[in-house]
Amino acid sequence: MSEQPVGQGPVHITLLMGPKLARPVPAEVTEALLSAQITATAGERSGFQIAFDLTKTGIINQRLLPEGFFDPKTRLIVTVSVRGTPDVLFDGLIVRQEVGASNQPGHSTLTVTGEDLTLLMDLEERTARYPNLPPSERVLNILRRYSDYGIRPDVYAEKIAQPPHQDLRVHYQTGTDLQYVTELARANGYTFYLEPGPNPGQSSARWGPEVRLGIRQHALNVNMDANTTVDQLTFAYDGTAREEPQARWQDPGTRVSTLLPQPPISPLRPPLGRRPTPALKRKTLSGTAKQQREQAEAELLARAAVSADVVSGSGSLDVNRHGYILQPRQLVGVRGSGRAYDGDYYVKSVTHNLRPGSFQQNFTLSREGLEARSDHVRP
Repeated sequence: MSEQPVGQGPVHITLLMGPKLARPVPAEVTEALLSAQITATAGERSGFQIAFDLTKTGIINQRLLPEGFFDPKTRLIVTVSVRGTPDVLFDGLIVRQEVGASNQPGHSTLTVTGEDLTLLMDLEERTARYPNLPPSERVLNILRRYSDYGIRPDVYAEKIAQPPHQDLRVHYQTGTDLQYVTELARANGYTFYLEPGPNPGQSSARWGPEVRLGIRQHALNVNMDANTTVDQLTFAYDGTAREEPQARWQDPGTRVSTLLPQPPISPLRPPLGRRPTPALKRKTLSGTAKQQREQAEAELLARAAVSADVVSGSGSLDVNRHGYILQPRQLVGVRGSGRAYDGDYYVKSVTHNLRPGSFQQNFTLSREGLEARSDHVRP
């Protein structure tokens, strides 16, 4: 996370494109950029949509588009430089292009849409066998296949250890690599996503708990007169969102079935709110009876943790006014919204909206309870 405030400095967009190794695009392509929208969400694939001016006699229309410069599976990296400090916003692949031809001069456009590099993991179904490997090592094996694209594994051991027993069960993958890795993450209460950067052409693949510890980003200030940095911020508290899952496990030796105890969720969801929200619903998990006990306990913990976030916030800001680029999948403080909703939040998603001379962000926040845990929020 850059600590350099944006201030009133200019914003420059750099595009790199290529089949695998992306290079800077011709200057005419950058000059034809009309808008870029990039969305990054925790636990989901990131995506982009970029629009270019399709001048009839321009290089895009005359040469690049016919020669396949914008064809699907072309790699595209977006870097934003604010006061000279670059920040990689996206690294992904084009999946679709649209041309809007107009009779009015200057109104024809080329729009390309794409997804982040996890798309590579979702193109081929495979069947693989992973004897004597716990989930995290299976994920490591899979991610090593994509190192050619600069993807570095950022994989964490499971919160509940699940030692493999090859004599009892061998784990198989069916479906795509992305489906299998995502399923393993879900079963352990983890998240899986690619974080672009810190340099163009590099990404880290996080398979682990959401980042809910550590340094907070600079606060989002609302209703604070001259210190206000957020254009709009609304909150919602959904009391039915949190579940208390129930799981049974059957001892294979005695055939006796027992109800597993409720686990504390703090290993996956360190509390951000002072007043936790009680679960109003109970949900019985299916299929846990015949799993290994550790696997069933991990699934019980995962379900309890992912349903815990009952407080959500959404808003928008101007990057120049806020002073910093709000980063998704990290923590941020809120000030000025009142005692119930001030405090730290997890940034669930951010949508960057870039146009010449404008850098706006829409964002969503979440946490599990009301009231700040600390009297101090990082300014």
